[in-house]
Amino acid sequence: MGRADLLERVNGLRTGRTPFVLATVVRAERPTSAKPGDCALVLADGTIDGFVGGVCAESTVRLESLRLLRSGESGLLRITPAADDGPAQEGVRTVGNPCLSGGTLEIFLEAMIPPVLVSVYGEAPVARALVRVGNALDWDVRSGVDPAAPIAADTSAVVVASHGRDEATVLRAALAAGVGYVALVASRRRSAGVLEELTALGVGPDERARIHAPAGLDIGARTAAEIALSVFADIVAHRPRVDLPSEPEGTIVHAATDPVCGMDVAVTPSSISARHAEEVVYFCGTGCRQAFLDDPARFAR
Repeated sequence: MGRADLLERVNGLRTGRTPFVLATVVRAERPTSAKPGDCALVLADGTIDGFVGGVCAESTVRLESLRLLRSGESGLLRITPAADDGPAQEGVRTVGNPCLSGGTLEIFLEAMIPPVLVSVYGEAPVARALVRVGNALDWDVRSGVDPAAPIAADTSAVVVASHGRDEATVLRAALAAGVGYVALVASRRRSAGVLEELTALGVGPDERARIHAPAGLDIGARTAAEIALSVFADIVAHRPRVDLPSEPEGTIVHAATDPVCGMDVAVTPSSISARHAEEVVYFCGTGCRQAFLDDPARFAR
């Protein structure tokens, strides 16, 4: 895949809200097969398209990219033939890969995580303000007025701001889709009425309790823009706060140890592996795989 084709695919992945890592070689110390400017895409299932070095370097890039996809961070990966005992550098991950033919590679791994997706239902002033404020946050905010429109699988929030039109229908659909944050822009009085309507539609108390109605934090908002600000503040306040965010769908971050060289390798469908004694064994490259198959007893655990 040429660089132009690779960059074209990057655009397609972004449009499709597909998480990936763009790996770019920024420094190559001979002897290495890669050179500065070489790049590849690493997808959440471990697939690699492009070139950033031989199979051993590729194995390390795969594992480190999947780890970064999980954390949503980017960083510089330094791959050397031997472990580096020097002081740790912030933002740099150094991995000793004894299977390299020599030289050192430095590869920038840029995690491309789709922005938070918010669906706004309605076309009233508050709905329009929600789009403007959300765009200012660099979030992906989409508005519509079709109550039957499907809700995207990775939608983080659904906010109904339709002033009485199809509110219960959209709220029930958002709950059924498992959306994490569901809200209704309405007065307390009308919010109570909509919740009663949901009860009549068979929505149970636990599900009704998930709805933020009225939407937004109580900041004394009056204008449409202020109400939109209060809603996004509430969304931020209710986002999960954990050490590692939820993994992008399909991300594989399991690792195994290559029994030949001792490297950690990603356990993915595209990783180099072999079946031995009813067990799947994973390797950093074809050389280690062949050495193992030639004499498995030598590398028995």
